[in-house]
Amino acid sequence: MTKPLVAVVAGSKSDGELIDVAVEALSQFDIPFQARIISAHRTPSVAEAFARGARASGLKVIIAIAGKAAHLAGVFASLTTLPVIGVPAGTSDLGGLDSLLSTVQMPSGVPVATVAIGKAGAKNAALLAISILSIADESLAARLEAYKAEMARKIEQDDRELSASSP
Repeated sequence: MTKPLVAVVAGSKSDGELIDVAVEALSQFDIPFQARIISAHRTPSVAEAFARGARASGLKVIIAIAGKAAHLAGVFASLTTLPVIGVPAGTSDLGGLDSLLSTVQMPSGVPVATVAIGKAGAKNAALLAISILSIADESLAARLEAYKAEMARKIEQDDRELSASSP
């Protein structure tokens, strides 16, 4: 079995839909991953052990999904030198703005790459992790380039179809 290169970690089971989105994107590129639920607040010793052991376990990137106080990405970033990508989860209280601010407002010296709130953020976090991995993998870089070219092709096709139907 191939060792996971990316960890997708959510702070609670309620963020499972976002885990699924990130995992789907990683799977599309055949990136080995592990998915976990670890809470920065409810299981801090587990979070610490995970972050401190991440590099030794072979991980290259950590995606941390959390809502409300959203400290998971920051906790991981404070305990490892691996790249950490924070995905703010949407919340019923403030629509995810609370999560976004908690994830993005890190103190100097504790970087967390932060993406959009919710599903778009989860997908972009996976794509960013893939981009990071592609630095050392030309085959992966080529597949990512093809993915982006296909996105552009679809938009150009949509434009042609719309233009053809316009007076």
